[in-house]
Amino acid sequence: MPGSARLCLFSGLLVLGLAVFNALSADTFPPALQRAEVLAGMAGVGLMLVAVLWTRAVPLNPEAVKLEGDQGLVIAEGLTNELRTELAWGSHQFLTATSAASMLVYWDDTVLIRRGLITDRVFHPGEICRRCMKRQELISLVKTALYPGREEFDAVLPGLPAVMVQPLGERGWIVLGGWSERCFTLADERWLKGWAERLRTELERTAADGPAVNPALQPGT
Repeated sequence: MPGSARLCLFSGLLVLGLAVFNALSADTFPPALQRAEVLAGMAGVGLMLVAVLWTRAVPLNPEAVKLEGDQGLVIAEGLTNELRTELAWGSHQFLTATSAASMLVYWDDTVLIRRGLITDRVFHPGEICRRCMKRQELISLVKTALYPGREEFDAVLPGLPAVMVQPLGERGWIVLGGWSERCFTLADERWLKGWAERLRTELERTAADGPAVNPALQPGT
């Protein structure tokens, strides 16, 4: 609860407590005192209600989770300079301008980039990724602890408290992991959708000119 809301709550409790004490200590209870008690009670309850609404309007930010991983940047071999630049630019923007801790881009059975806190575990898309591709819409896991199947993202980074998954057409995904629960905003979602369209266009254009990734790479590496 913010400090201002806490002060408002204590003031309401104090006013209500004094009104009750005043009523109990009075020898008589004339109409004037009754009206004063009603007004004092309403004022106390009103202050407490303001404190509750204030807390809902300005909620506490979730604390960042201590994530296990190594800071790094790994880009697949065999990519064009334009595609490497696009991946490097986009990942940098998300990791510096949002609450993202880790990013992974998966295309045609190959991890194109890992950036931020990363692991060396092989990523295999699971049920959540497949549902995301089937719907062709972003899926945001605001609190991964509440979602079955969240283990599929442990290969991105173990223990991610929040994840966004954006499909790249029918051929891949962007996976973005956050530092804390409910850390991604609607603006972050819109930005991810927009960049996904731009990245997919570049990937499909590159694929039309030739293999987007070195064929010697193992799937999921």
